[in-house]
Amino acid sequence: MTLVPLGDAAVLATLPDEAAAVRFAAAVRAAAPDWLHDVVPAYATVGVFFDADVIGTPAVTVWLADRERAAPVSCLLSPVSRSHTIPVCYEMAPDLPRVCEHTGLRADDVIRLHAGGAYTVYAVGFVPGFPYLGYLPPELCGVPRLASPRLRVEAGSVGLTGRQTGLYPLPRPGGWNLIGRTPLVVVDVADGFFPLRVGDAVRFERIDEKRFGELGGERLPGERPA
Repeated sequence: MTLVPLGDAAVLATLPDEAAAVRFAAAVRAAAPDWLHDVVPAYATVGVFFDADVIGTPAVTVWLADRERAAPVSCLLSPVSRSHTIPVCYEMAPDLPRVCEHTGLRADDVIRLHAGGAYTVYAVGFVPGFPYLGYLPPELCGVPRLASPRLRVEAGSVGLTGRQTGLYPLPRPGGWNLIGRTPLVVVDVADGFFPLRVGDAVRFERIDEKRFGELGGERLPGERPA
């Protein structure tokens, strides 16, 4: 693990891999020192934000290093992750032909592969609640972003690019390849509803347009241990 200052009120820890970062973030949260403001994991890094009026960067760096030495990240218990199943209508897929052309797969095979396994939320960002999910099956990897991003991507749109897939929780511009859409509300900023967190497991479930209409406006269901 490496530790470097991130401004004057945070330290950035870089871990060997994504799983180690999730474990280390959970361990720091569980310790909950009184100077801790926030812990933000993203892929193989963890940002640890602190109260600079209470403690300084050198002391936080020592505390984090001591914690890792006392229990190396490879030995830390994995946090209990939550599992979510998100219904997706793959008929609402403006870029599915593009994905098929790039991968050489039929549309049904793209859908089968995309909905065939579990993904991990490795980061949340870009817009509030946007989950970066990894990693795609090898057959779906390598599809580039659109040359010209759309000015508006509808909320619930499911996209992919590179090795990742993701979900637009709010209407925003975007350049990912859209291969489906969920009818569920996965973010409500005004109500503080952000159910998807780093470390969670996500599966996609294929639904038809009739079921899409029936589920429209419902929130992502409650969480359960993965």
